[in-house]
Amino acid sequence: MPKLDKIEELQGILKEDSENFQARRELALLLADNGFAKEASMHLRYLAEKFPQDSSIFYNLGISYEKQKLFDKAKEAYLHSIELNPEEIDAVYNLGLVYIELKEYNKGIECFTKVLTEDENDSNSYFNLGICYFKSGDLINAMMNFQNTIDINNDDLYAHFYIGNILVQMGELDEAKDEFIKVTQISPDYSWAYYNLASIAFQQEDYEQVAINLDKTIELNPKDEEAYINYAKLLTQIGLYEDARQMLINAMKYCTDKGNLFYYIARIFKYEGNLKGYTTNLNNALQNRDTLTIDIDTVMNELEQTGDVN
Repeated sequence: MPKLDKIEELQGILKEDSENFQARRELALLLADNGFAKEASMHLRYLAEKFPQDSSIFYNLGISYEKQKLFDKAKEAYLHSIELNPEEIDAVYNLGLVYIELKEYNKGIECFTKVLTEDENDSNSYFNLGICYFKSGDLINAMMNFQNTIDINNDDLYAHFYIGNILVQMGELDEAKDEFIKVTQISPDYSWAYYNLASIAFQQEDYEQVAINLDKTIELNPKDEEAYINYAKLLTQIGLYEDARQMLINAMKYCTDKGNLFYYIARIFKYEGNLKGYTTNLNNALQNRDTLTIDIDTVMNELEQTGDVN
């Protein structure tokens, strides 16, 4: 029976008998699995009142809250599930994920470490430990746990990706490049790997590879504003001002945030010595200040120096 038909059947059963707890439990799980997390949580809260010692109800309630991004409520539900059943290791794991969302990284580390005492080959727990340490700024422990991840599952593209980012921060650009290439081998459509390869090539002044990888980035993700801007910076650096400007104009067809794009178009006009184009696009950037990440005072000062303030 199709799942939606089963949901309708269970709803009909509950209309006839609201105390059919097995049907309500089954309905709640089906609703959660099919994108109706809010409705699922309503049934699970009802069941929790009826069966306050059932850890699995609170575990599934945590899942439904997590799917709604109600992370504080999810945390409470998982904690209660673990209180009722300390061996509920899935609840411990999910609680760790919630702690990451809440930026409580030390508590997340405790959760994933506990999971690993039960299963020392759980690559996902090593990965999430890596995330906790990475977000906490502890790159050494982050690297160690991402490495543990790929030792178990060498096809974990996100672990390779984070290792690449850590290596970039450590200045190990060639080693980082190997990691991002590995990511593209695992997932040829992962645009951020090509973007990072372009960034490394730019630092190494390999402008041909910059262009190749930024072309691929934009092909895979035509809304990647930073890729267009960095491509335009490269073209500007080698004196191809018209091409650089056209790159940013093309970006406006796909990117809804235009403030930064206008600002960098203005900069290109400045390099060309075109005062009118420079001031016009500085004003355009200010008119789109809600999407401008460059400091407003910086843009205003540039505009004031031209003597053309609207």
